[in-house]
Amino acid sequence: MKHYLPFVIIGFLLMLSGCRKPNDLVFRSVKNVSLQKLSFRTAALLVDLVYYNPNNFGVELRQTDLDVFVNGNYLGKSTQDVQVKVPKRAEFTLPLKLDVDMKNLIKNSIIALSNKEVTLNLKGRVKIGKAGVFKSFPVDYTTVQQFRLWD
Repeated sequence: MKHYLPFVIIGFLLMLSGCRKPNDLVFRSVKNVSLQKLSFRTAALLVDLVYYNPNNFGVELRQTDLDVFVNGNYLGKSTQDVQVKVPKRAEFTLPLKLDVDMKNLIKNSIIALSNKEVTLNLKGRVKIGKAGVFKSFPVDYTTVQQFRLWD
């Protein structure tokens, strides 16, 4: 019985906490878009994505492997190791390095200039955890953003 005691305590605590599904993170905005590297074939963009965590618990984001699409057109890939603390019931910023094929950047720029709204889609995986235990989760996130060239 002594060996099962930690499992009984954990099970009891989980029953008390409600064991409900966590809420999705809420996308707020894109900030600080900058060009890190530029060549005829590729570009590296740095972007800060601002999110809100509506959950009553915080976690740590450890790794991203994401494909980025604008209006259904592939823009580029972000694969990186990061350490971002996601606080409970608060906003946080996810710095993203995006490797872009120049032909996709030019194509998406023309589309964005002709529309007032763009649909951003992130697909891939992120590694999230707490207290040293991390797990990889799928991401398929879509949002519509206002695009203004001039304010």
